[in-house]
This record gives sequence, C-alpha cells and structure tokens, in this order.
Amino acid sequence: MGSDEILTINDELESKIWSEKSIDDKVKEKLLMVAEDFFEKLELESGELEDVTFTGSLANYNYTKFSDIDLHLIVDFTKIDENRDLVRDFFSAKTANWNNKHNITIFGYEIEIYIQDTSEDHHSTGVFSLKNNEWVAEPIKIDLNVDTDMVKRKALSFVDMIERAEDLFDDKKFEKSHSFASNLISKIKKFREAGLEDKGEYSNENLAFKYLRNNKYIDELHKIRNDSYDRMMSLGGKYHRKFKIFIDQGPENEKTGFQRLDELGKFQKRVKKHHKRRKRRLIGLGKQKTGKSYPKKPNYRRSKSAPVGYGGS
Repeated sequence: MGSDEILTINDELESKIWSEKSIDDKVKEKLLMVAEDFFEKLELESGELEDVTFTGSLANYNYTKFSDIDLHLIVDFTKIDENRDLVRDFFSAKTANWNNKHNITIFGYEIEIYIQDTSEDHHSTGVFSLKNNEWVAEPIKIDLNVDTDMVKRKALSFVDMIERAEDLFDDKKFEKSHSFASNLISKIKKFREAGLEDKGEYSNENLAFKYLRNNKYIDELHKIRNDSYDRMMSLGGKYHRKFKIFIDQGPENEKTGFQRLDELGKFQKRVKKHHKRRKRRLIGLGKQKTGKSYPKKPNYRRSKSAPVGYGGS
C-alpha cells in the first residue's frame, strides 16, 4: 500500500467539472435534474427541497478516478414529521434503493444521492450550492503531513477482518459470516464518523475508509453480508439441515491455548485463500468483456508449486 493510495492532492479541481472554481453549466443542470426528479418521485405531502449541494472529493482537490459525485439534497426533516429518526430512516431506505438501482455518471464519475437534514453538520471543506450557484464552503488546497503508517495499520486491520468474514462464508458458516459482516459494517461506519467529527475528511479514520472503498473492500463486505443472509434463509440442497444441526448444537466454544498443528493448518489455509483473493483483485476488477483481443476470462487458481528441491535448493 503506497502513500498515493491513501491520499491524493491534485493541483487543480477536476477540469471536466470545474473551471477556476466555477461549475460547468451543463454539469450543474444535469445534477439538479437528477436531484429534483428523485425528490419529486418521493411524492411527499409536506417538506421541500431547500438546496442541492455538490460535495466530497470531486468538490475538492483530493479526488481520484474512484471518486463519486456526492449529491446532497438538503431537507428540513421536521417539516415532514417531528420524529427526525423516522424521517432519516425513510430517506436512507429510498436513497439506498436509488443508489443500488441506478448508475448515472458525469464524465465517468458515478452520482450518489444523500438526503441531509438542515440541522446536520457536514464535515467537508468543499461544498457547492447548485441552487444558488455558489460555494457554501470553498475548497482550500493544503499540504498535509499524513501518518501513512497509522492509516495503513488501520486499513489493513479491517482488510484482515473482511477476509475472515469471507473465510466463514467459504466454509459455509453462513450464520456466523452474516453476523460478523453486519457487525463489521457497523464498526467501520462508526470508525469513520468518529474521525470525521474529530479531524474532518483528512483524518486517519476517513483516509483508511477511503482506501477500503477505493479498493472494493467495502463492496466485498456488503456482498458477504447479503450473500450469507440469502444462503442462511434459503431452503434446498443440504444447508437447511446443516443450519438445524448448528442450532441444536448451540454456540461453538473457542479453543484456548496455542495448539501449533491446529494453528499451522489454519495459517496455511488462509495463505492459500489470500493468494486467490489477491489474484482476483489484481486481474478481476475490470469490466472488459471477452472478444477477439480478450478471448477468455483469466484463471484465478493458484499455480502448482514446484517439486521440493527443484532449482537446486
């Protein structure tokens, strides 16, 4: 993991979207169109769209090719219902469904919608009001001394936990995999929020989260949670019988002490899975379809090891 994977500071704002800190008119019109269409289709009896803001790394100098266009719809939740948490949960479900269903891009950057309460604090140095055509918080390019070692440690500790959730799924321990992944999603969310509240978007916590998101670990974690739930709740094959046995057996007791042979077997198994995962991430993330120049999908299996003593050792 290099430092450039953790934090990128560009000399200028994204030139396809901005020109000397003024947003391109066509981009602004398209983003407003998307936001207003989404909000109108909610068919709310009360409440109004007070503003639409463009925020996140693409409204700042730290954008990368992985960045999203963070489109925030500003709404006074109390005008819809006095229970803010109820309104927030409603909007969260609607935006999650929209974001999963649609893949609308601006110059290759995907739009992601979020509905923000007027009373909600937003921790970002780049916030542009699309309705008022002005900066709410203007981005400032600054030189940062990022503790890359700390960010790496935080990110890689989560990578290890995500891979352990995947191991549970591969071992058909769907109940444990789902619980582990769900708890980890919640933990990562709280971890990031704590960093944003403390030191903002350049906090170690947020930079670690961005590394996980940019390298598809967050997507993988959500997939593990969803797939394990589907398998856990399905009937057919032998899993429903295994699930009944698991329930009858009760919780599994964790072994204490260091048993070298047991630990060596687990370690070798994880090394093998680790290799497979890395190969898949390196060559399997592209969306290119097979064709004349790319006739078949790559083989993700690990190559056979050479015989003992081969090569003169």
